[in-house]
Amino acid sequence: MTRDLSRLLRPASIAVIGGGTWCANLIRQSVAMGFAGPVWPVHPTKAEIGGARAYPALSALPGVPDAVFVGVNRDATIAKIAQLREMGAGGAVCFAAGFLEAEAELGDGAEMQARLLHAAGDMPIIGPNCYGFVNYLDGALLWPDQHGGQRCKSGVAILTQSSNIAINLSMQARGLPIAYLMTVGNQAQLGLSALGRALLEDPRVTALGLHIEGVGDLRAFEALAQAARRAGKPIVALKSGRSDQARAATQSHTASLAGSGAGAAALLARLGVAQVTSLPQMLETLKLLHFAGPLPGNAVVSISCSGGEASLMADTALDHALTLPPLTPTQSRALRAALGPRVALANPLDYHTFIWGDAAAMAATFAAALDGPADIGVMIADFPRPDRCDPSAWDCIFEAGAEAQRRVGKPLALIATLPDCLSESVAERAIASGLIPLAGLDDGLTAIARAAWLGQARSTPLPLLLPGTPTQPRTLTEAEAKAALAAHGLRIPQARRAATPAELTTTLSDMALPLVIKAEGLAHKTEAGGVIFVHHADDLAEAQAKARAMPCQSWLIEEMIAAPIAELLIGVLRDPAHGFVLTLGAGGTLTEILRDTTSLLLPVTEADLTQALSHLRTAPLLGGYRGQPAANHAAILKAVMAVQDYVIAHAATLEEVEINPLLCTASDAVAVDALITKGERP
Repeated sequence: MTRDLSRLLRPASIAVIGGGTWCANLIRQSVAMGFAGPVWPVHPTKAEIGGARAYPALSALPGVPDAVFVGVNRDATIAKIAQLREMGAGGAVCFAAGFLEAEAELGDGAEMQARLLHAAGDMPIIGPNCYGFVNYLDGALLWPDQHGGQRCKSGVAILTQSSNIAINLSMQARGLPIAYLMTVGNQAQLGLSALGRALLEDPRVTALGLHIEGVGDLRAFEALAQAARRAGKPIVALKSGRSDQARAATQSHTASLAGSGAGAAALLARLGVAQVTSLPQMLETLKLLHFAGPLPGNAVVSISCSGGEASLMADTALDHALTLPPLTPTQSRALRAALGPRVALANPLDYHTFIWGDAAAMAATFAAALDGPADIGVMIADFPRPDRCDPSAWDCIFEAGAEAQRRVGKPLALIATLPDCLSESVAERAIASGLIPLAGLDDGLTAIARAAWLGQARSTPLPLLLPGTPTQPRTLTEAEAKAALAAHGLRIPQARRAATPAELTTTLSDMALPLVIKAEGLAHKTEAGGVIFVHHADDLAEAQAKARAMPCQSWLIEEMIAAPIAELLIGVLRDPAHGFVLTLGAGGTLTEILRDTTSLLLPVTEADLTQALSHLRTAPLLGGYRGQPAANHAAILKAVMAVQDYVIAHAATLEEVEINPLLCTASDAVAVDALITKGERP
């Protein structure tokens, strides 16, 4: 169900139910924000709350409220929500705890949350167990605590599942205009995705920041990403939390390598959501996106008056997939005219200090540097602290930067190597000058890299393959797993199974050499001594004796694949939170040591696979390294797509598939070991 949240998020009237400190805080904060409409406290005995006249009951209010903060205990919350729905209120924030989040402690949390949902019906509610939101655009808030934001005409929206993190984010002093700050609590009715879509619908919102503990409804999250693409409003996400479910199949390399974050990272990348790893990175990226939008590329021109800063820029850019294109002849001529013969011309540019204070010469220098192949310019300047120093000598930066940006028309960032050296007042002055203030070299370059990633052309992804919830999982034998995958087109070695020593002897004499003897029933057979390679007839007797001594009841005898160019891992793991995680990487016995992997979510296309394989450190080996033959790329793609076909056919019951290794030759790609774990439908 799609609910209209306009009255709740942009109210003309607010009611506050409850008489405690939290409710009084909200009323005072509404006055401080300059909310234009009435705020109606509701309490059965108090005549005044937070400086505003209180009403004894909802029925006594002078009108039907658009938005309501319900700040009473959980039992009373359910009753008040039912009343609000009956009177036609626009929506509510449920502050009380003790619902689903407290099921383990109270035993009735799930039941109470179900009752709350029933009471709300089709009336929108946020929470329970959350602070609510601040609308800085309209000066409206349902927020029971302090916050550090201020009114703005346009800005970014930030959604978080943590009220405390939301408070912290509101205290940012980086010059980022925040349009909405919202917490989601238990997401009993309105989840992260539904609220995100509602915020993006406001034309004054330029980008969306998400602090995610759990994605929840995958189809809803796909819809959020699609809505953002259509609106041309980028999403930046910080994903926290670790999931034991992503490592459930501990016997496999895939589970070890995929880790807890692989599914989340693959989901965000698939949907075009820029992932960051810290709150400062999220704020800086949102700021750049608000003022400049996604960048067309990752080329940067750096301007500073210090060789040390130029070196820092060059080194730090290496860590962020940014390029520093060399100056063009046109740029060099213009810079030489502005700077004279004393300056070595390069990108990063150290323009020295002899023109410092000459705003005209600085503007000519900055414009010449900016007027080239770079997608964004970066001026490095760390400002002195005003309580102990005089920052007036830095005024020329604003004047010269503004003029350069006006002449060339490209985004120009003012970046301080240390966040401490770019105060809020400096950031605001930079913004007024048409510059983009970025606090901290590393976080600032992360923002540029993320904005460049968002600016890449990408097609709309296929709908995710959703996993089932299988019960009673069991691991198939290697022979069973290979046969199941071969039925979907996977190339496997010619093989025979021997269940007795006599069958082993007969099979070894019948099959052509070279061949491989494998003990059945052992995980990680190579490490356990469960694999024997037989190259010559003279080795058969010794190999047979070793095989009989293996701790197993049966054997698999296979053809040996000659002249492998590389060994790959293909793994698919059921991740209930994100879908089916496909891991591709360097395979064989050194898989976990090399840790050369990349992860995607199913379904994938051959184009997706080609791009993913190109990112592996193993890629040069697959392409033919130092005159060696290349692996058969088409055969590798066919193998992965065969695995995907199997997963799609068994999505309801599958836990995991792993091929390790896939032996890649110049003509073929053969799965010489396979593992499948699957269960039953619940």
